[in-house]
Amino acid sequence: MSEVPRVPLLIGGKLVQSKTTEWRDVINPATQEVVAKVPFATREELDLAVSNAKEAFKTWRNSGQGARMRVMLKFQELLRANTGKLAEMITREHGKTLPDAEGEVGRGLEVVEHACSIANLQLGEYAENAASGIDVYTLIQPLGVCAGITAFNFPVMLPCFMFPIAVACGNTFVLKPSEQDPTSSLFLAQLALEAGLPPGVLNVVHGGPETANGLCEHPDIKAVSFIGSTRVGTEIYNRASAAGKRCQSMMGAKNHCVILPDADPEVALNQLLGAAFGAAGQRCMASSVAVLVGEARNWLPDFVERAKKLKVNSGTDREADLGPLVSPNAKKRVESLIQKGVDEGAKLLLDGRNLKVAGFEEGNFVGPTVFDAVTENMTIYTEEIFGPVLCCVGAETLEDAVAFINRNPNGNGVALFTQDGGAARYFQNNIDVGQVGINVPIPVPVAWFSFTGSRGSKLGDLGPNGKQAVQFWTQTKTVTARWSAHAKTVNTTISMR
Repeated sequence: MSEVPRVPLLIGGKLVQSKTTEWRDVINPATQEVVAKVPFATREELDLAVSNAKEAFKTWRNSGQGARMRVMLKFQELLRANTGKLAEMITREHGKTLPDAEGEVGRGLEVVEHACSIANLQLGEYAENAASGIDVYTLIQPLGVCAGITAFNFPVMLPCFMFPIAVACGNTFVLKPSEQDPTSSLFLAQLALEAGLPPGVLNVVHGGPETANGLCEHPDIKAVSFIGSTRVGTEIYNRASAAGKRCQSMMGAKNHCVILPDADPEVALNQLLGAAFGAAGQRCMASSVAVLVGEARNWLPDFVERAKKLKVNSGTDREADLGPLVSPNAKKRVESLIQKGVDEGAKLLLDGRNLKVAGFEEGNFVGPTVFDAVTENMTIYTEEIFGPVLCCVGAETLEDAVAFINRNPNGNGVALFTQDGGAARYFQNNIDVGQVGINVPIPVPVAWFSFTGSRGSKLGDLGPNGKQAVQFWTQTKTVTARWSAHAKTVNTTISMR
């Protein structure tokens, strides 16, 4: 039996084996096989990564925009060439199907392609003769050493939401990926170095809460980006903010999908199937609540029959619709929440518990699960289940559906299926949610638009991607300059003539 590989750190452009005494198993969720061991980095190793990033910043910040752009151009080329390898890593450690994993790499690639436009994205403004003989202009400058802390559910896409724009702006970066599936995140960073990032510009440290807290509190780190649960995200935001850093926390969700009776049922139901059960529901933008308006409630039995036909198998099966949950604990939690839904009076129309997949009997599988008659006070509604569980509720009108959704404390994503333009416009204007899909079930915007979660799903005023990301990873310096002979007299009065 071959020895289980130990996942290295990436510090100063080199792969470094950690000297820690604390290691965690990385598990294939379909088989329970230990595929790697990941270190929980020591404080000395974290400090070394930050110091390397700080030293690299001295030169990287003064590198030409064209040089940084060309690194991103090479990086996107390498990402394309290695999509298959990255997808295999994701599937082995996360469990999602290979086609879904390839799609994840594609969404990350989209951000890198956007970063190739950094020369245009980082332009300042110039006003000649803002006052007589005085010019005023802005400089859009990097912050320094930045950090990213990412969740397990998108080990390639989420790091791409952070470091490509950050380093393209001239910052240096320390990434802490999820300890549950770290290999693809590390390989992604290695590709960025192969593309031409100098040593120290991008570093990777592994670990748990102590490592994350260390990044939030380190005096040399200027900004922290986080994507994950509400509980952890709130802690990260509070720690980083208290330490004087700017922080963005993209957090938990309870995403609703509203279906009006005028929608095309074939399209709406099939789209909802994918949004609710794809990646076994382990997406922060998964549709976990269906709001069926009026006659659309009659479509629920048809939806359940369609859900029964979805194929659950190991992610290596390209015909599978969903794979396993990421860990035994995740499976246990999801199944306990299903039971709580039953206990609290919801109607269980389809039960995905006790599912055994031939050849993968030890896998963390939960099949598609559908509840009806869910109310606002039920645990399955108030908590983010993060599994293949759909809660269904009814509403008499679109206005009732909007009011119901707006009462939920989260504001990550929402979708509406309709063929009525007026209804769609009313919905997008009145819904208090950051990402809105119109006949699109998972409305994650393209990379040149910002991710705009709101309310309980987001802390910090600037989100990842798009223009907001450039603002988040840079600071504005305003220069007021006069290059002419000054008057020889003293002037104690404010004057801009």
